[in-house]
Amino acid sequence: MRSVSGDGLTRAQRRMRAAGVHERAIAVFTHYYEQLDNGATGLIAEAELDPLVDPPRLADLEVDSQAAREALGATAIVKLNGGLGTSMGMDRAKSLLAVHGELRFLDVIARQVLHARSGYEVSLPLLFMDSFRTREDTLAALAAYDLRVGDLPLDFLQNREPKLRRDDLTPVSWPTDPALEWCPPGHGDLYTALEVSGVLEALLAAGYRYASVSNADNLGAGPDGTIAGWFAASGAPYAAEVCRRTPADRKGGHLAVRRSDGRLVLRETAQTAPADMAAMSDIGRHRYFHTNNLWFDLRSLAGTLRDRDGVLGLPLIANIKTVDPADAASPEVVQIETAMGAAVEVFDGALALEVDRSRFLPVKTTNDLLVLRSDAYHVRSDARLERRADEAPVVDLDPAHYKTIGGFERRFPAGPPSLVEARSLTVRGDWTFGARVTVRGEARLDDEGGPSRVPDQATIGR
Repeated sequence: MRSVSGDGLTRAQRRMRAAGVHERAIAVFTHYYEQLDNGATGLIAEAELDPLVDPPRLADLEVDSQAAREALGATAIVKLNGGLGTSMGMDRAKSLLAVHGELRFLDVIARQVLHARSGYEVSLPLLFMDSFRTREDTLAALAAYDLRVGDLPLDFLQNREPKLRRDDLTPVSWPTDPALEWCPPGHGDLYTALEVSGVLEALLAAGYRYASVSNADNLGAGPDGTIAGWFAASGAPYAAEVCRRTPADRKGGHLAVRRSDGRLVLRETAQTAPADMAAMSDIGRHRYFHTNNLWFDLRSLAGTLRDRDGVLGLPLIANIKTVDPADAASPEVVQIETAMGAAVEVFDGALALEVDRSRFLPVKTTNDLLVLRSDAYHVRSDARLERRADEAPVVDLDPAHYKTIGGFERRFPAGPPSLVEARSLTVRGDWTFGARVTVRGEARLDDEGGPSRVPDQATIGR
């Protein structure tokens, strides 16, 4: 991809300045635009990598209660909350969805933090990285909780950048909905947004040393004193929480070791050449994926940003989309992105920590949402979601009818079925579930050619 007109960067910079984007964020965008214009693909070759082998395990750590308390007392919790749940047909923050009973994602997060504050007797600031479209609703929902710590804000805004036409790398124009001309720079923008918002400086001035970061839609990633104590004692500038990959994780990003310098690196699917896809998907070779739960030293981040003039230099991700995600015929665009987990390669001495799947409960689809809403999980007194079944059931709902949150909720008017005894639930066709339905073992509903109903109190499966 190359700029045809030669002024694509200038036009993009002008548009960002007119929208009030911080100069530091414009400099970061410029860094990646120039890479893209010079033919960079962001691909990471398999030949450059060795597998990550046997990182330390959370289950094996021994951290005394005082060390855990001191480390958590120096930690701030950051949640990425810019997503609108567009893949589920939403136009508001996904974190406003009810995830278990009447509790929304935001309710669970707030209660987890408040419980940790009380139990460890620490201040534990909670901050959300919001987008312009999630900020107002998020802050309104959080007003019900006493979460503020001193003068620290409850949120800061992620940056935005123009989508670029794929054919000439100029900022796309879309008068039908000008908001679609913009995109976030990927969650790697976390580091820039922390700096330009003033939050990084404010946290350091208030005496905080560490940040624990995770996605707002992953309720498994609650505050953890053991990890905090381990990370503080390690002296590392950065640590990634990783899980063992399963067949369901073949398409996700993974951590590996770069042969040239021995550093940990994150390789996403979008950074993998077709010829390397088989090796990338080999869960026997590359055994660990990044949960997007990470820890970093705030002083190390501030120093690195200062030394690099605000540009961490995370690997480029050139994400090819259409300007209107709902219109496949709309012009193709490039979204310049970075992944926050890729910072693992920036910091010398970065570590990985293997954690249990209980710290990785993301909700990306209505399949995930149904499992968490069901009795396969319950909410403990510390607001952690705990699995009641030996294994979480695998749910596969017909996307033609259940993909959007509206279609999903219309088909479960009486609430989710019981899944605590289920291993799997596959639904094809348009089925509406009655009240108090029980799913056992492996259950499948096939398409009957029209709207169908599972009766009240029915049991399906075997």
